[in-house]
Amino acid sequence: MPVTSKFRLLAPELPVAPIAKREPHTQTHHGKSHIDEYFWLKDPKYPEVTDSDILAYLQEENTYYESVMNKHQLLTDTLFEEVKGRIKEDEDGVPWQDGDYDYRWAFKKGAQYRTWYRRSRTPDPSQGEFPEGDWQVILDETVEAEAKEFFKLGDMAISPSGELMAFSADTNGSERFTIFVRNLMTGETYKDQITESSGEIVWASDSKSFYCVKVSEEWRPYLVLRHALSGETQSVYEEKDTSFFVHISGTSSEKYMVIRSADHVTAESHAVLLDIDDARCDLIAPRQTGHDYYVDHGRDGFVVRSNKDQTNFSLYSADIKGGIDSWKLVIAGSDTRYIRGFQLFQDFMAVQERIDGLDQILVAPNETEAYHIDMPENAYEASVGNNPEFHQKHLRFGYSSMVTPPTVFDFDLETRQLNLRKEQEIPSGYDKSEYQTERVMVEARDGAMVPVSIVYHKEWKKGGGAPLHLYGYGAYGLGMSPSFSSARLSLLDRGFVYAIAHIRGGDEQGYSWYEAGKLDCRENTFNDFVDVASYLTTEGYAQAGGISISGGSAGGELMGAVLNQAPDLFKGAVLHVPFVDVLNTMLDKDLPLTPIEWPEWGNPVEDEGAYDHIRSYCPYTNVEAKNYPPMMVTGGINDPRVTYWEPAKWTAKMRAVKADNNLLMMKINMEAGHGGKSGRFERLHEVAEEYTFLLMAFDQVNG
Repeated sequence: MPVTSKFRLLAPELPVAPIAKREPHTQTHHGKSHIDEYFWLKDPKYPEVTDSDILAYLQEENTYYESVMNKHQLLTDTLFEEVKGRIKEDEDGVPWQDGDYDYRWAFKKGAQYRTWYRRSRTPDPSQGEFPEGDWQVILDETVEAEAKEFFKLGDMAISPSGELMAFSADTNGSERFTIFVRNLMTGETYKDQITESSGEIVWASDSKSFYCVKVSEEWRPYLVLRHALSGETQSVYEEKDTSFFVHISGTSSEKYMVIRSADHVTAESHAVLLDIDDARCDLIAPRQTGHDYYVDHGRDGFVVRSNKDQTNFSLYSADIKGGIDSWKLVIAGSDTRYIRGFQLFQDFMAVQERIDGLDQILVAPNETEAYHIDMPENAYEASVGNNPEFHQKHLRFGYSSMVTPPTVFDFDLETRQLNLRKEQEIPSGYDKSEYQTERVMVEARDGAMVPVSIVYHKEWKKGGGAPLHLYGYGAYGLGMSPSFSSARLSLLDRGFVYAIAHIRGGDEQGYSWYEAGKLDCRENTFNDFVDVASYLTTEGYAQAGGISISGGSAGGELMGAVLNQAPDLFKGAVLHVPFVDVLNTMLDKDLPLTPIEWPEWGNPVEDEGAYDHIRSYCPYTNVEAKNYPPMMVTGGINDPRVTYWEPAKWTAKMRAVKADNNLLMMKINMEAGHGGKSGRFERLHEVAEEYTFLLMAFDQVNG
C-alpha cells in the first residue's frame, strides 16, 4: 500500500468526559407517557441560543473533543495535508455561455472561496464569431467572507439586461439569506437589501425587479415577493399551510417563473409571466394528496414531470388553461424506468432517468427519435449539468464513478460525440488503475435485493481482515450514487475497503425504492443496512466487528438505529448532524420542519399508530444499557434542519446509559449550521478529523 507509516493511536489516558445533568420531563400523548431527561438542552428562545447552562454544556463537550483529538494532532495534520494535496488550489471551472457573456469561476491559490468572472461575447459580423474580451471579476466570495466565521453563497442571478447581478449570502449557517444587488457596469452594490430569505432569485424580464422568497421566524419559506429596485415590494404568493415549503425557479424559456409549494409527497405549482407587471399566478394543477409534479416551459409550451399515473413519473405536455385532464403523455415511466428530471431547449429535451438502477441521460430532439448518451463505464453517476442557454447545440453533464474523478462532458448533438471539458485534477497524483470497484447485490431479510458499491486498493485481498467503512443515507428519495472522492483515497491507501449501501429510502432503484423505506416501512432502511454489513462480514470483505460506519442528517438517524439494533457489527460510528430524536421532533409542531416532515415519518401528534411506530425505532428513545462501539458526533448551533439539541441529547443520554467505556465525543460548530464549516479547506480539516477518529476506532481506543 502507498501509506506505510504506523501511528500509535491508543492514548495513555483520556480526559474525563462531561456528564450532563438529568432533569426528567414527561410528555403524554394518546394516553401514553415518555420521559426525556435531557429536554432542558432545547433552548426555549431558539433559534437564539442564550441559556447559560446549555452553552456551558456544549462548550464542555467541545473542550473534551479537542482534548481527545489533540493527542492525535500529528495524524490529523498528516491526513489534512494528504487530502489538501489532492485539491488543486488554483482550480478553474469550465466556462459557460449565457447571452452576450461567457462566465466562469475559479479558486485563487490558497483561497477558501470562489471568485466569479465574466467576459463579453459581443458578436463581430466581420469575423463571424464572438471575440474574447478580458475577464471581469463580478463576485469575489473571499472578499465577501472577510472577517466572517461562515459564508455561503446561495444564488447568483444576472439580470436579462446583463447590467445587474443579484446574489444571496448566508453568514452564520442558519440558511437565512440576505439578497444584495450589484451594478456590474459600475461595481456599486446597492444599499437596498432583502433579509430573511431562502436565497432564491428570479429576475423579471425588464431587469427592474426580481422575485424572492421570504422565510418565517421558524425558517419556513412561505412568501413570494416581487421587489422593485425603486424600493417597492409586492406580495405575489403566500403559502399558509405550514406543512408546505415554497420555492421559485425560472423556466428554460425564460418566459415564466414557477412557484412550487410542496411537502415531500404533494405539490402545487403556479406560473408567473416574467414580462408583465401584475405578477398574476396561473395555477398549473391544484394540490391533491400524493400528486407530486415539476414544471418547465419551452418552445412548445409547458412540460410537466408527474407521478399521477406512474410511481416512477412520466412527462406530459400541459395546457395550463385546460386542467390536468388535458395533459398529453410525452414519455412514460415504468417499473424499471425512473424519470428523475428534465430540461427543455429550443431544439431538444434532455431527460435524466434511471433504468434498472443505472443513471441514463436521454436526448429527445423535437423532430427525430430520442436516444441515450453512451457512457464510458458500466457503473457510474451522471447528471445534467450547467446549461443556461435555451438555444445551445450541446448538452453539458457531470460524470464520475468510484474510480473516475468528477468530469465535465459536453455532448455535441450534431456529431453525437462526447467532448471532455474537464476532469478533476489530483495534484499529488492519482492512477485509477491502482484501485478497483465492484457492485454486489445483497439479499435483505425480507428478500429485497440491495445494491452495494465497493471500492478498494488493488492490493487489498478478500478475507485478509482489513478494515471496511460502510456509508449510508436512505431517506427522502435521495439516492447515493457510486461517485468519486479524492479524500477517500486516504482510507483506501491505508488498506480500507469503502462501501456504499444503496438501501431503501433512497431512490437508487426507483421511486418505489424510496416508498419502501418511509412511514410504516421505515425499518426496512435500518434492516437493509444491517443486512449489508452482515453480508460484507460473511463474504470476507470485513472481519467480524470490523466495520466502521457513517451517515449524516437522516443518515445520522440511520446510524443511531443500527447501533441500537446491532452494535456488535461495528467498530466505530460517525454521526454527522444526526436526526436521532425523531419522536420528540415529530411531536413538536412548532418546529419549522416538523409539519412538512409528517408525510415522511408520520404524524404522532394526531395518529396513535404513528406515535407507537416512531417510538419503537427512534434512536434517542431506544438507547439501552449495553455495549456500543466508539462514536464521533457532530452538530451545528445554527442548524435549522437538525437542531443542535438532537446530537447533544443523544450524546448526553448515550454517555449516561451505555455499559461500555468506549470513546464517545461530540463537536458542536458554534458558528455553523447543517453543512459544517464553509471554507473548502476548513471542511477538509473536518474530514481529516473524521478519518483520525476512524483510525482510532480500529486501534480500539477506550475512554
